[in-house]
Amino acid sequence: MSRGPSGKTSSNALVSGSIPWALAMFALPTLGSSVLQSAGGSIDSAWVGNLLGETALAATTNGNLIMFLLVSFVFGFGMAATILIGQAIGRDSLCEARRIVGTAVGCFFPLAVVVAVAGYFAAPHLLALLGTDPQIGDLARSYLQLTFVAMPGILMQTMLMMTLRGSGDSVTPLYFMILAVLLAAVINPLLILGVGPLPKLGIGGSAISLGLANYTSLVAMLVYIYLRDLPLRLRGGELRFLRPDPQILRQILAKGLPIGLQMVVVTTAALTVLRLINREGVETTAAYGAVQQIWTYVQMPAMALGAAVSAMAAQNIGAGRFDRVSRITRIGIVFNMVLTGGLVALLLLVDRYALAIFLDGQGAAMEIGQHALLVATWGFVAFGVSQVLFGTVRANGRVVWPLVILAVSLYPVRLGFVELMHPVLGTDAIWWSFPTAFCATMLMAVLYYRFGRWQDGPAGGLHTPPKPPIANPSDTQPDPASATLSHERTQ
Repeated sequence: MSRGPSGKTSSNALVSGSIPWALAMFALPTLGSSVLQSAGGSIDSAWVGNLLGETALAATTNGNLIMFLLVSFVFGFGMAATILIGQAIGRDSLCEARRIVGTAVGCFFPLAVVVAVAGYFAAPHLLALLGTDPQIGDLARSYLQLTFVAMPGILMQTMLMMTLRGSGDSVTPLYFMILAVLLAAVINPLLILGVGPLPKLGIGGSAISLGLANYTSLVAMLVYIYLRDLPLRLRGGELRFLRPDPQILRQILAKGLPIGLQMVVVTTAALTVLRLINREGVETTAAYGAVQQIWTYVQMPAMALGAAVSAMAAQNIGAGRFDRVSRITRIGIVFNMVLTGGLVALLLLVDRYALAIFLDGQGAAMEIGQHALLVATWGFVAFGVSQVLFGTVRANGRVVWPLVILAVSLYPVRLGFVELMHPVLGTDAIWWSFPTAFCATMLMAVLYYRFGRWQDGPAGGLHTPPKPPIANPSDTQPDPASATLSHERTQ
């Protein structure tokens, strides 16, 4: 129930219109945002590597890892807010949706500032904890401290974008992701080199450009939200919603923590696999680095569909349209088969050209990379099915079992497969462990979706959050925005 650029609400399409069309129109801008975000990181790394050299590029790795972990936690809480907002919008309770936005922003903005200040002073200790090479210690410290300065803008922009998607608006976040990426790409070399009157800041210029781009995009997005009077804006007496509501905050934390922990599980499992790959030699490590870059883009359609299914299903759950939820899930799986399956097939046809972006075509790493892509990439189709199913069950507030399933797949299954099969398959055990884990995740996700009690609420009904307490008697008056939106549904 949001307004896009046209100013018209999109709630009709999400809870009563064509499911394939609504899901596609929601997922494509989300996919575009993900592609842009990853492309922005690649562009920043390219500027640092080409202008400052490999040592500077290595120094940014530590800061980027810490930033990824922090954004992962915000992603978890943002997804929790997305679910609650979607359910509230589905119930035609725009006031409740605004309360959720107020609590999310009012709680996490001060927290982001505290993290930034603490991180700035703790940066040397964090780098020591990560075992950063002393050769790049000074560069890494400078980059990490300035990255923490940028962190509040990055985290709050991520949170606001996710709340907008919860209301059914995936287009507005795309606009401002484009703005942030373009600004960072342009400002980065200017500050690194000190073009014209600008100071030459070296590696610090890369971190500062990231901060300037995200703070500018965040302010521009807030101005846009208020100028277009988008449904989730807070004004007048609604600004009191920025004081976190304990009841809503408990729900956000209860749902957001397991989702955030999923990202931590994924990251730690990836680091463990990297250690295993490092044992296989430099060529294998280089090949894996290139393959990982490609896989980042291969998984994006599945991630976008999972987010779209979750937001759309949450609105329909809130509206009591559980019949549409199952159809949304089925159509999401079909879309995944077409998009992810098609991308995998295309990649296998042009694998050498894709790898050549990152690797020398004459080296052994190219052959290793091609073999790894052939063995493992098809598993992302199963990964996509899992993302759609997880998106559906999360929409009804079920977030613990997806975490458990993911932890089992990445640790006992993937790492156990490598240890068990490495004496037989050698390096291939690592490559085969990826589709093995993806298929195990899909199987457990299907079983939970089919037989788990994820559709039940605390009393056997739909799992919808209780309405927050009324702050003052004026809240008992009809919500004009909800009334207007409800009227438009009947047209």
